[in-house]
Amino acid sequence: MSKEIEGALRQAPYLQDVATSSVRTFAGVGRTHHHRKGTYLCHQGDPAPDVFLLLDGRVEISSIASNGTRVLHATVDEPQFIGELAVLGDQPRTASVLALEDTTVWVVPADVFVDFLTKEPNAGRAVLRALARQVHASESFVDDLLFLDLKGRVAKRLLQFATPSLDDLPEDGTPIPVVTHADLASMCGGSRENVTRVLSEFQRRGLIGRDGRRFVLKKVPGLAKLAGL
Repeated sequence: MSKEIEGALRQAPYLQDVATSSVRTFAGVGRTHHHRKGTYLCHQGDPAPDVFLLLDGRVEISSIASNGTRVLHATVDEPQFIGELAVLGDQPRTASVLALEDTTVWVVPADVFVDFLTKEPNAGRAVLRALARQVHASESFVDDLLFLDLKGRVAKRLLQFATPSLDDLPEDGTPIPVVTHADLASMCGGSRENVTRVLSEFQRRGLIGRDGRRFVLKKVPGLAKLAGL
């Protein structure tokens, strides 16, 4: 298991420029937890005594807005730190994390995680870059609400599911992770009914297709045009 943890840490975005010896030492200070499908790793508002690293499985990160609306933030299915925002801000959990399938995570105490970032400047800078991207994404979402109609917002979100940067668009035929109409609606600032109508129109126009439960991006240039890219 230690080799598996070390390998997952090496894949995590924050640690890709950290020396192997430091990653190996860090891997030895955490512990693994197993969560069955449908159970929560943590709930919004809980204390944040530790940080998770996804080793295996798939989790959903969501929160409840002040008006009671559920907001889906992300679905994670590859090695990535989860819950670090609350730890770095010394505040309660800002979102809930639900296991969508049987999931294994590596858990490290908050103070150990922060101490590691302090001692490893490359990791610290990577975290700052990630936080800056989150701020930029929030600002971009506000701009989208102001300047894109719902079709444009849905098209943009579908593309974002398939690429880490919209400067490098995916190829035609790229499938995206499974997402429900309700979750897509919460990401796009629209109602589930209206988003369902938009998706049906996209399918009629051949912009997207289906492969089982997944959507497939069939005409990326058309989606990009709707998204104002």
